Amino acid sequence: MKQTENFVKEFNLNDIFVNNKYIIPIYQRNYAWERDEIEQLLTDIDDSGNKYYLGNLVVDEISPNEFIVIDGQQRLTTIFLLLSYLECPNLANALTFEAREKSNITLRELSKNMTETDFYSQEIIDGYNIIENFFKEKEEKERNFKENFKGKLSNISMIRTQVPKNIDLNHYFEIMNTRGEQLEIHEIAKGRILSIIDKEKPKYKAMVALIWDKCAKMDSYIQMNFDIKIRKQIFGNEWDSFSCKDIDELCEILTKDEDNESKFSLLEKLENATHQRNNNFDKKDEDKENERFEAIISFTHFLLIVNEAMQNSEQDDNSSLDDKKFIKTLEKHWESGENALNFIFHLLKFRFLFDKYIIKREFAKEYKEEGRWSLQKLQKYFDEKQKQEKPSYVLTYQNDEKTKILQSALRITYTSPKTMYWIAKALFELNKNESVNLIEILEKYACEKIRQSDYRNKSGFGFDRIVFTYLDYVLIRDKKIQNMTIENFQFQFRNSIEHFYPQNPTEKDKWDNSNLNSFGNLALITVSGNSKFSNLDPQAKVATYPSIIKQSPKLQIMSEKANDWSKNISEQHEQDMFKILEDEIEKHK
Repeated sequence: MKQTENFVKEFNLNDIFVNNKYIIPIYQRNYAWERDEIEQLLTDIDDSGNKYYLGNLVVDEISPNEFIVIDGQQRLTTIFLLLSYLECPNLANALTFEAREKSNITLRELSKNMTETDFYSQEIIDGYNIIENFFKEKEEKERNFKENFKGKLSNISMIRTQVPKNIDLNHYFEIMNTRGEQLEIHEIAKGRILSIIDKEKPKYKAMVALIWDKCAKMDSYIQMNFDIKIRKQIFGNEWDSFSCKDIDELCEILTKDEDNESKFSLLEKLENATHQRNNNFDKKDEDKENERFEAIISFTHFLLIVNEAMQNSEQDDNSSLDDKKFIKTLEKHWESGENALNFIFHLLKFRFLFDKYIIKREFAKEYKEEGRWSLQKLQKYFDEKQKQEKPSYVLTYQNDEKTKILQSALRITYTSPKTMYWIAKALFELNKNESVNLIEILEKYACEKIRQSDYRNKSGFGFDRIVFTYLDYVLIRDKKIQNMTIENFQFQFRNSIEHFYPQNPTEKDKWDNSNLNSFGNLALITVSGNSKFSNLDPQAKVATYPSIIKQSPKLQIMSEKANDWSKNISEQHEQDMFKILEDEIEKHK
């Protein structure tokens, strides 16, 4: 532990809970981190060098070494789950939830087989299982991974900040909410790009700032981020095309209405957000529409994907999309004004292509709460009743949803943003020709990943997720499952490898490891689904949890023979599934 100021202390992860007790107050929300956040934290630790800062923790000391957690509870709880899994000492009662006994019981009994979920916090169980599965998968591929990981904890630090004594916490929260989050790394990049533009290409500065800010709003379609006049000039009268050939043409559009005021008077008008009500979509309705969609990546990672798509690297080396190398990766774009303008032009164009051809999560109608995968393009339509131009969303690929389901298979496979190279490759090809066969490109990408995984020589948790998810995609695409179609199937975020014949059967004999961990006996399902299946035999799983069976087309095929499930049937199923994969790989050579 190192003290840097009176109220600021630095802890490594081995020390953060030693002789300290942290309380999550009742006004804080329940534990809510899911796979993406948890795996990103674990990956950050695993990829760390000699020293790495994991984040900040803001606390209020209520008695010696006892703290109310004000900010950072999601990360702190995840670290507690991680240290519990690693069986680190000094954790007893080190973290508690105020007035949430179910959560506290779960934290105390994490190492037990918690199947009676009515007595436990399912969110905490899921978080713990995600960590456990992460390590199981890694240990299949790297000997001593767990011990090597534990050795890195002393180099991972958190900064704990104690708020001043007798502070008005309500006022403190008001200040935090007003100021918002700390400066994000993409804002640093924006500053550096604007700096070189101001120095070498000053007439473009306002335009560059405007484009950057509009592109940063990832959860709405890019067209809707612009004023209607500019929207039509950049994206056409129907709002559905991008016809600008270069940065100068874009600049001409954004600066041609000078009105004898300032060079960028139109930009200033845009920033004032003045709309003509008789020609524009009502602002309240527009805001509502812009909350309808959720992008599958953040703006920070989109910037990295734009950079990757511009250079079209052939190697997925997990470095060009690594946000820990963000500044280094993008610095060439502020080496000169020309480089900066070229990047800004591609930023806007790739954002248009991203919105049109890459899936989003859509929250509307019967899917308003849980959302569903969406692959739609934005077009304008005129509301005759209200006499207004409004956005409409139509399928990007009419009468063909294969692209959507394939992209959703890739999305749930490559959950870490630094592994989403498939998006960059898609944008690179679309930039050359929007009529490109995107399915063929992405199928070929997936098949090459499967080939590289050496799946025939793997077992158990050693199988890469792409082997399961792409196989499930093919089974749906080729209509191999009765009553399961592209239209009624939705890929879920699945992170748990399920043994159809259980690892520890309660009444039957155990299988040997080679049969138990063969591909024929495995399927990929959600963590909560795996927890519910527990050690039930195949017949009981099918009879009790049919909705979980439907999470995986492969598992659906297996379930049809659940009553007779045996080593021989499992082996035949493996051969059948491997033949499908081999045919796909051969087709896309």
